[in-house]
Amino acid sequence: MITCILPTTAKVTLRTCLLPMVFCAFMLSACATVPVTGRNQLDLVPESQLIAMSAQEYRQFLKKHRKCTDPAKVNMVRRVGNRIRMAVERFMAETGQQQRLRGFHWEFNLVCGKEINAWCMPGGKVVVYSGLLPVARDDTGLAVVLGHEIAHAVANHAGERLSQQLLLQMGGEALGAFAGSYGPGTRNILYQLYGLGANVGVLLPYSRTQEYEADHLGLIFMAMAGYDPRAALGFWQRMMQAARGKAKPPEFLSTHPSDQARLQRIRSLLPQAMSYYQRYLYEQSHPHQYQQGKGAVNQWRYPRGNYP
Repeated sequence: MITCILPTTAKVTLRTCLLPMVFCAFMLSACATVPVTGRNQLDLVPESQLIAMSAQEYRQFLKKHRKCTDPAKVNMVRRVGNRIRMAVERFMAETGQQQRLRGFHWEFNLVCGKEINAWCMPGGKVVVYSGLLPVARDDTGLAVVLGHEIAHAVANHAGERLSQQLLLQMGGEALGAFAGSYGPGTRNILYQLYGLGANVGVLLPYSRTQEYEADHLGLIFMAMAGYDPRAALGFWQRMMQAARGKAKPPEFLSTHPSDQARLQRIRSLLPQAMSYYQRYLYEQSHPHQYQQGKGAVNQWRYPRGNYP
């Protein structure tokens, strides 16, 4: 067995030496750019494969959960969802990024459940729980949620998270090879430290980054769809009230931003989002002077975001 000499008493195999180089190769060759913010992200999972898997999971989910049949509520979800969809498609078309929506087949379903929740799978498969509607209150409140959840799908956050998990799994294998020359007690400590470091140092911060990014994009999408983005503050405050009494971990151990951090960031983004909303209002009041879809979107296009 060929070994690599390191300044330790442990003998490390050739596999241990090669794995870090493999990691570097992955990092250099498997990066993508978030469509509208310009943030670099890890992309090891083909999006077409992810969309196909999501469609299958979506079907299974709908078989196990009862769809709500209240016509007013169902129509509300589909009405708001389709307006957000059209805004996203318009933005992507005007910025030359239509390929980011290749393979998307949008669906909007309302399921019965007390959960205050909604989500959008890769490929545009959306579910809203009926328990969310009292907190949303109206179309604009629901637009805050759907803009946020659809932004996760458009930015391929699910693929990024899977890619991170794959890379961390490879990192765990490398650690296993390195720790093999230590005793059982030392190996256990190393594995525990690796797990804690991976979660706090990589996975959780990236999850918060994605949440901030989805807030950012969601405000733009809802504004382009004709919903006042200032309503986002009221919605998230109502979400805080709905979650009152539930224990929350400190932000550095949470997958979501703290409530106050989220509100502060939304306030900082509102002037930018309002420019899109004003554009929508102008188009509606001057239909003959401003053709729908012909505007120079770049004057509203926001700069690349820096997310904590």
